[in-house]
Amino acid sequence: MAFEKLEDIKPREILPGYTVRFVHTDRMTFAFWDVAKDSPLPEHAHHHEQVAQVMEGEYELTIGGETKRLGPGDVAIIPSNVPHSGMAITACKLMDVFCPVREDYLGTNK
Repeated sequence: MAFEKLEDIKPREILPGYTVRFVHTDRMTFAFWDVAKDSPLPEHAHHHEQVAQVMEGEYELTIGGETKRLGPGDVAIIPSNVPHSGMAITACKLMDVFCPVREDYLGTNK
């Protein structure tokens, strides 16, 4: 696949308040999130490197014990195996890029 419309990818609720559309390549996973206001993301860690960007809204992100409030255009880099958590301050649109591909999310785009 070379072209796809994001709106044609079936959304999935991964956690309460977190709905996502995934795009997978051979080496990366892109996650396009719609997050409801006041939705928490429990602390977790994974071997994937992650880059997170707030597209719309405000999101509070804690990475390795450091907490920042992020807004549109803000980017956070989450190294491999570093604990992180979050909270949607407002309704948000977020984009995450994971490398390598998120094996646990494969097969979830349609």
